[in-house]
This record gives sequence, C-alpha cells and structure tokens, in this order.
Amino acid sequence: MKRASNPKPSRRAFLQTSASAAFAGAMASQLSSPAVVSARTNTETLRIGLVGCGGRGSGAALNALNADPQVQLTAMADLFDSQLQASLKQLEKHAADKVKVAPDCRFLGFDAYEKMMATDVDVVILATPPGFRSQHLRAAVEAGKHSFVEITIAVDAPGVRSALESSQRAAEKNLAIVSGFCWRYNLGLRAAAEQIRAGAIGEVRSLYSTYYRGDLGHKYHDPRPEGISDLEWQLRDWYGRLWLSGDVTILLSGGHSVDKMSWWLGDEMPKTAVATGSQVFPTDGNTFDNGFVAYEYANGIYGFLGCRSQPGCYTENADRIIGSKGICTIAGTRGPAITGENSWRYTGPTNNMYQTEHDELFASIRSGKPINDGARMAKTTLMAIMGRMAAYTGQQITWEAALQSQDRLVPEKLDWNTETEPRPLAVPGLTKFV
Repeated sequence: MKRASNPKPSRRAFLQTSASAAFAGAMASQLSSPAVVSARTNTETLRIGLVGCGGRGSGAALNALNADPQVQLTAMADLFDSQLQASLKQLEKHAADKVKVAPDCRFLGFDAYEKMMATDVDVVILATPPGFRSQHLRAAVEAGKHSFVEITIAVDAPGVRSALESSQRAAEKNLAIVSGFCWRYNLGLRAAAEQIRAGAIGEVRSLYSTYYRGDLGHKYHDPRPEGISDLEWQLRDWYGRLWLSGDVTILLSGGHSVDKMSWWLGDEMPKTAVATGSQVFPTDGNTFDNGFVAYEYANGIYGFLGCRSQPGCYTENADRIIGSKGICTIAGTRGPAITGENSWRYTGPTNNMYQTEHDELFASIRSGKPINDGARMAKTTLMAIMGRMAAYTGQQITWEAALQSQDRLVPEKLDWNTETEPRPLAVPGLTKFV
C-alpha cells in the first residue's frame, strides 16, 4: 500500500499547491480550449471582481485573467485588508497589465461583496469560505453578474435551496454560473465519461470513490493572534468550523468525489444515505476527520464514498466505476483506463482543468450562450451534505429529508459584534437530524 510521502501536509499547503498549479498552468493551458478563440464575437473588455482573496481565490482570478485577451480585474473584496493586499500584490506580479483595481474598489468587511456588486464588474469570482457562497451567489445574480463559484455552494440545506433559486434566476437572466467542481473540466475524465455513456463498461452496477489524504491541519498556520475575537479567530482558521466549511473532509474533499459519482450516472441523485464517521484526532473545531458513506439509488445501484484527513495513513484520490462488462478506474497520473470486454486507456492531451473552467466560462459569455452549472452544483453539494448528515446523526437520511432540512448553520446576520457559539461535535446516535 502507498503511504503518504509527507504524513502531515497542512490544509494551507494543499490550497497553496492548488493556487500554484493555477498560476503555473494559466498561460499554456489555453491551447487545449479552442472554444475561446472561436467564440470571441464580443470584443468589449469584461471586468472581473474577486470576492475572497485567499490562495484559491487568487489562483482563480489569474485563471480568469488568462482566459480571454479582453479582461481586467477591477474590484476586490475580503474581510481582511492583509489578505486583499497580498492577493493584489501577487496578481500584479503575474498579470500587471490586466490588474486595474483602484483604491476605491478595494472593499473590506462583511458587506464588501455588496459594495462590489454595485460596481460595473461583469464577472465575479466567489471564493470565500463555503458558508458565505449561496448568499454571495444570490447577490451576484440579483446584480446581473456572471459568476465563477468555488465548491461547495452551501454548507446546509437552506443554502442549497437558495442556490437552486439563484440558478433558476440566472437562467432567466441569461447569466453564467460556472462551478469549481473542476474534474468536469478535465479532458481525460471527459473522455472516460464518454466511454461510459457509450456502454464500454456495460450497465453501471456500483461506484467507489476515495479521497484519502493526510492531515489537513489548520487554515491559519500560526498560533492564534493575541487580542482577536472568537469570531475573527473562527474566520481566520475556518477549516474545522462547521458553519464556515460544512466539514472539509466530507463536504469539500468528498464533494469533489460525489460530483464525479453523479457524473458517471448522468447526474441521477441518490434516494438515501447511510454513513459512519468521527473525529479521531482532537482539534478545537467541530468537524469530522473521516467518513464513509453508502448512497443507494432508485435502481438499486450503490455508490460508496470513503474520505479521510489523517496523518500516517494510506492516501488515495480515485474513482472506480464497476459495470457489467468492465471497470473504469481513474487513479494516479496515467489517465483513466477500462479493463474488461472493451479495454481502453486515455492517451489524449492533458489540460489544466482549473484554467479550462475559466476558458469555457468566458467563451460562453462571449458567445451569448452562458454556461449554467448552478443547479447541478447545488444538487451535488446537497449529496455531500446528505452524507455528512448521515455520518453525524448515525441515521439513514433520504434525499427529500436532506433537501427540506431546516438546520441552518450560518447566522443570517453577521458583523464584528456577532457572537457565534460553536455547536458541540456531533455524536452519531445522539446528534439529532433537524
């Protein structure tokens, strides 16, 4: 068995790695997305606004700046000035000619996103902690902005319902919503999906997806600064805070996996979920560091999600789609492969999927046929939330119960005087479904 070469990579290191990959591949990967060239029917400059100036948001902003020749970053928003200034410095270093953020378009605070939506930006990048995203998407759609939305779109069912409404409203207003579920934009996985659709593995009988990784540590790498409030500390070190992350292991990491599971089944959603999970390594947060979810579909198919964020353990990020005529395996760096009656391995071009998301977003805007991933993104998010609900309560959770849940994790009103009392760590069998 393969073990982690670095048994304790931090969550910050993971996001920094993702952002670095986005920076490094932004220029070259345009070659794999010819739609950008063919769709330039509108040559007006598109103005971009960034909401959430951390590593992932900065990487996404650079991808956007390299997705189209006529774009500019003209506004930025964050809770913290230090985050905004660090992001601005990096973006100016890599794309100085396209970064035109005037001082009066650098917005700070809980209402920073609202101030940005009132500017003349055309496209917004929503990359805050997930707890804020459904609210920010609603504001973007109401303001008539196209959106790139990092995963996941919400941390609770009320947020999912809001995102579904926003997606419908975006469709009515002909606005784009491109999802940060990036694997859908990977050329090799797209080819694998085509093989599955064409019947290369026969009827899909079961699915097994893994996201086993090392310890993710903390978002804020250093000790808690003296003098800051509990709210500010939670916002700075948000990975382990249920109301902000929704659970990094099951919802964010697992969210990528269940999005692919849904893809292989033509976006059919499961009818029930049963799960196990716990927090093995104690932290000051209130989320789990492992989970295993069994999803049952109406036709009797089962999909299994294994996820873990613990040091010293076996690591793997893989997908296995088991069919009546073969198995499609997606693991490692060799590309998707099918074994069975119709053996196949992907040998086509590779791409930077983070860049391709933005290439296709801007191409769709230019063509007047904007992509809208919103409803799919919301449903995939709910599928992951459903798994978390099952793990936290120890109960079987149905799709309809998950969708109609009234458990609201995110305070409806937030300012620096808000007092947030973290709920206790869930105990399966004792924690109640709401």
